[in-house]
Amino acid sequence: MTPQQTEQRKGGRTRRAVISAVLAVTLSAGGAAAWALDRFVVPHAEITNVSEYEASQAGTTTTDSTTADAASAATASAVVTDTSYTSGGTGVTISTVTTGSGDDTVTYSVADVVLDEATTLKSAFAEDTYGENITETTSAIAQDHNAIFAINGDYYGFRDTGIVIRNGVVYRDEGARQGLVFYKDGTVKVYDETATTAEQLIADGAWNTLSFGPSLLDNGQIASSIEDVEVDTNFGNHSIQGEQPRTAVGVIDENHLVFVVVDGRSPGYSAGVTMTGLAQIMKDLGATTAYNIDGGGSSTMYFNGSLVNNPLGENKERGTSDILYIAQS
Repeated sequence: MTPQQTEQRKGGRTRRAVISAVLAVTLSAGGAAAWALDRFVVPHAEITNVSEYEASQAGTTTTDSTTADAASAATASAVVTDTSYTSGGTGVTISTVTTGSGDDTVTYSVADVVLDEATTLKSAFAEDTYGENITETTSAIAQDHNAIFAINGDYYGFRDTGIVIRNGVVYRDEGARQGLVFYKDGTVKVYDETATTAEQLIADGAWNTLSFGPSLLDNGQIASSIEDVEVDTNFGNHSIQGEQPRTAVGVIDENHLVFVVVDGRSPGYSAGVTMTGLAQIMKDLGATTAYNIDGGGSSTMYFNGSLVNNPLGENKERGTSDILYIAQS
């Protein structure tokens, strides 16, 4: 493991360490403190070696390194530049936009993504493990999965509700909020988790789900009341209101997506945006459907081995529980 990877993995423990310290000060000794520490700090692994687990669920076997190397050599047509990647029918184009001035400056990163097929966009868990409070940085998870491009996911491991389907496998079926579902046919929809089940979604062809929100655009128009949404009321979970760092995914067309990461909390570099401001960015980029996912210090975009954005103006990533990514051919 390189020194950089070691530092990235240390960064994955930051949120747990902060919450642990706060709990130690603010909660009285006894059952309440022990419960909170166990629920929000202590890692709980439910499924380890997720890559093998997903392969077994799909009725396939894992690919060994020799086979992977041969496959990589066979697809040498992949082309990477500082801001783009193309391989077959998949393309990723990265750009950075800065607006405003002074303390009102906003800087955001955009990835315009065209997929050869919907299942090219995959999900991965920190430490290749499904469970609660298990974190790594987006870059570390991406490197472990040979990703050319990645963004942070919905931080599923900080909550025990929400439908979690990843790479066609069901991990949790506890509908609670507005979710986003990516189908194998390229369709992407915002849906009500409480009005369906994971089993039904799989039957309909679901490939990945995200459980955070809110929905930002409805049929190309900015959704109403998005400034009032609270995703969680869990201890240690910050409000998502106001000007904040943000991550969002938008749909331009079938298998044509746009991902945006807005930096924030850095006066003079990037103040962040409100939820309405994020919706406007997605609309201006041509999205008709858009969805907010985990933000704040988690907001991270990774491309070709490096950070694209500048988290919190410090170039230092915070750990998260999951990513969305495209593997390099």
